[in-house]
This record gives sequence, C-alpha cells and structure tokens, in this order.
Amino acid sequence: MAQSNLHIHTSMDIVRKMTLASCPESVTELEKMTKEKFKIDFDFCLSYEDPDFDGQLCSLIDIEELPQKAVLKLVRSQSDASSIASDDTIILPHAMTPERTQRWPDVCPVPAFTYEVELILVEGNLNHERTGKTLKLSRGQKHDILETLASKMHMVAEALVTTHPCLKEPGTQTGWYGWKNSLKFKMGNFCTKLSRAGYSEVAVNSGKRSRNNPDKQSPHTDIKRPKRAEVNFLPNFPKGEDGSSLERQRLQIVDEVIRTDKNLPLIAKLMQTTFSLRRKEVINDDLPVGEILERWPALKMESQICAEFHRITNINLKNHFYSELDRHVPRLQSLFRKKAARTGKVSEVLDQLFNTYDRQVNELQIDNIPVGLLLISATSTDAAVFCPEKVAVVLEGNTVVDFPTFSDAFVMLFALIYGLHLSYPKDLANTFDFIQKVLMGLEDGKLKPRVLSLKNDLLSTE
Repeated sequence: MAQSNLHIHTSMDIVRKMTLASCPESVTELEKMTKEKFKIDFDFCLSYEDPDFDGQLCSLIDIEELPQKAVLKLVRSQSDASSIASDDTIILPHAMTPERTQRWPDVCPVPAFTYEVELILVEGNLNHERTGKTLKLSRGQKHDILETLASKMHMVAEALVTTHPCLKEPGTQTGWYGWKNSLKFKMGNFCTKLSRAGYSEVAVNSGKRSRNNPDKQSPHTDIKRPKRAEVNFLPNFPKGEDGSSLERQRLQIVDEVIRTDKNLPLIAKLMQTTFSLRRKEVINDDLPVGEILERWPALKMESQICAEFHRITNINLKNHFYSELDRHVPRLQSLFRKKAARTGKVSEVLDQLFNTYDRQVNELQIDNIPVGLLLISATSTDAAVFCPEKVAVVLEGNTVVDFPTFSDAFVMLFALIYGLHLSYPKDLANTFDFIQKVLMGLEDGKLKPRVLSLKNDLLSTE
C-alpha cells in the first residue's frame, strides 16, 4: 500500500484525517496507530467493505486482505457491542461505497443531461430570466431529460423546475404536474427493465401470469412492500453467492450464537453477508416471527438488532433515537401533561402496549400478544409498573430479548418491527409513526394529520 489518506469518523458528525506513509505490518499495528492518533479509549476491531462481495462488511483479520482503496469501520468490542451497528468509520480515499446505502438527500440534485440539452437549458433559463417565457422542447429533448431522470431518481419533477424555471408549465398550479406524470410512466418502463434484469426489489412485485402467459409468476398482490423509507428493502444476493452458500453461512451463525464465548466480529460479518437471504425470507416467504428467530438467533442479540436496523435504514439506531429524544423531551413532557390532564385517555392507550408479569402469580399468557413489552417483577405492587426488574420485547407471542430499562426495550421493539417488517399496533399507529417520521426522520415528508399536529406543537416556541 502506498501513502494513503484516511478519513476517520470519530463521532456521528466529526471526520478526522490520518495519513499513512506505508502499509502497517499487521492489523494490530493499524489499530494501535488509530488509537494513538485520535486518542480512542475503547477497544475495537476493524472491518472493511469487501469489493468482491459488493461492499459487504468483512472482519479484517490479515492486513494483506485490505484493498488498496477501502472503507474501514471501527467495531467496538464485546463490552461495547450494542453500538456495533454503525460505529466510527475509516474511509480511504476514492472508496467505492454502494449507492444503495446512501440516504435520500434533503435537496434533490438534478443530474447533468447530454451536452446538447444542457446548452438548450442554459439558453432557455437566460431567456426565461429576461422575458419570463418558458422553453418548448422537442420530443427527443424531452425524452433525453426523462430517460436521465428515470435512471437516477424518482419524483424529481419539483426539483427539475426549480433548477430550470424555463421548464415550468403555465397551465398547472405547481408548474411541474405534467413532468410528474411523465416521470411516472417513464419510471414504469424503467422498473420493467430492472425487473427483467433480475433486480429483486422490483421483480418481487412483477408477477404477470395471464391466460396468454400461463407460465409466468402469479400477480404478487400479497407481497410486503417497502413502506417506511427503507434504504435496503430486498437486495440481491452478493456477487458470487447463492442460496446454498448463504444457507451454509446461516448455519454457521446458529452454531456460533450458541457458544458461550461468542465470536462477535464473525457473527457480524456473517449476518452482513446473509442479509439478502434473511430479507428474502422476511419479505417473499413471509415466515412467522418465531420461525425467523429460530433460523436467525442472532436477531435476539442487541448488537445485531441495531445492525439489522442500520442495514435497512442506514441510521445509527440508538445514537439517533436518544439524541432526538433528549432534544424533544422537555417539550414532550409539557404537551403530555396538558393533554393527559384534559382527556385522561393517553395512559389508557399506552397501557395496551404493556403487560405486567408477576413471578409469584405466573398467570400471564403472552401467546396472543402480537407486539408488546412485558414488564417483569418479583412483586405484584403498583410500583412494579414503574420499576420492573426487566422489560422483555414480545412479538407474536415470542419473548425475543429483555432489557433492564424500558427505554432500551422500546427502541429495540421499534427496530425489530423494522427488521421483521411487522405492522404497527393499530391503537398505537400514530405513536410509532411519530417515532419513525419525527424522531428518526424516516419518510418525514408524509405525516398523518395527528402526527403533523404533534410535530407542529413540538416545534412551537410557545
């Protein structure tokens, strides 16, 4: 390895740079250099995105395995395993990070078009600025714009006319409604091409069996579709892997999880590689929760619950959740007191999420609980609700994992709902929508009226 510049994410929003004059002789030496340079006071191991497996995360065991240009991640040791999902990151220059792991930008960038169209748009924008006249495109020019946009992103009509005001449609209220419809049809054609090419996230919904085509797959009307801003919903198998090879790695995970001395980096690596197989079982096969947890016991580990959420959304679960919660708690408490005092109904609905288990009575049946938290206490006093010994996450009658605090149990419940693609409890749909869209910022542009009202109250300065 020649001289390399490393970009090191030492926290959620601080990026540091380290220059290596030559390749370290070992992984241990690289870890030591990183610790000394940035004064890191916790133990960690290194993982890297392997270009041979479409950027899948692999543990760095031998320094010779490290590509000349690579993306490295700091993975905390077992004592800090809860943050293994998205820890600090080391990025070597010009690293090829897969586009599918990037979050949707707040401002939609408009891609560059062909040289001919770019010249026409520049002239059209200048003319629009002087005279206010819009630009009339030929059929070929419009086709070029739509083809380019369709291959890059969906629903960018508003960004298009904002960047190029000469393309506004005077006959529509928004100025871009016609562009939106044209993009819709163009995206339909684009999705058809992706489906025929074997792209799983599109092909999963493309069954078109008919009288004239009896050999095709039946219409997939019951398939679970992405609905919560998932970045990676149903990815293809990694390059060089198939169902059989991934199944062997799944069995390796099962063997590793039951060990007393678990190899956490190995489990993380295997869970990353088998992510596509797991999503196929969750989305396509629609397996019950109990069967999924039996086949993937690592999903009962806090570190892998966080990691799975990160694979799906590209968000650090606990860091993001608690930072946003801390920011909003004072205002939330004030609003909660006012509304609870006025209606008295808030606590009644929240009670449906919890069940209390008394070790002495031992009569609670959880088989019929689809989604909930189980408060476990040795006594049956009212104080047990406020200070339980532990709080267990329950899904479809299965006790998945327990935690010492309610907050940790709740955020893991939210993550498992994402990881297993479950529906929100009906009576608490607005509560989980608020967590998802306001606190976590996932699909926050589409808020239900009640959630929008709460968000407005939350952000109010009164």
